[in-house]
Amino acid sequence: MTQPHIRPFDLADSEQVIAVWEACRMTVPWNDPHKDIARKMQVNPELFLVAVVADGRIAGTVMGGYEGHRGWINYLAVSPDCQGQGIGRALMAEVEAKLAAMGCAKINLQVRTNNRAVIQFYGHLGYHIDDVISLGKRLIPDN
Repeated sequence: MTQPHIRPFDLADSEQVIAVWEACRMTVPWNDPHKDIARKMQVNPELFLVAVVADGRIAGTVMGGYEGHRGWINYLAVSPDCQGQGIGRALMAEVEAKLAAMGCAKINLQVRTNNRAVIQFYGHLGYHIDDVISLGKRLIPDN
């Protein structure tokens, strides 16, 4: 396979992006993916990237974020039929480079504890499990 073309997300990509997220089982009832996209477009939209493969379809996505202290990765997803071809690695390399250029010293991300394959993937990219507990609080319900 040839390397995917990685470019910034465009609003016209929304339905293809959501289809990738759904195929990867990343959508959940309490997060409206359309609202997630709209929110992302308000903060660091240049860190929302898509990978376009030779046939012109979007096969991967990543949302990066940076608030001046830590970088964050969300929605790294690769279509199941394109996994294992380096697309996730390419997306991560691109978003990491963009975050580093912004002065980001450390990236955090969250993976569900039972998702061993994804934890292993990030381990191969140099990420390690931090000895922390992730806490969350919903401020605006999506449904």
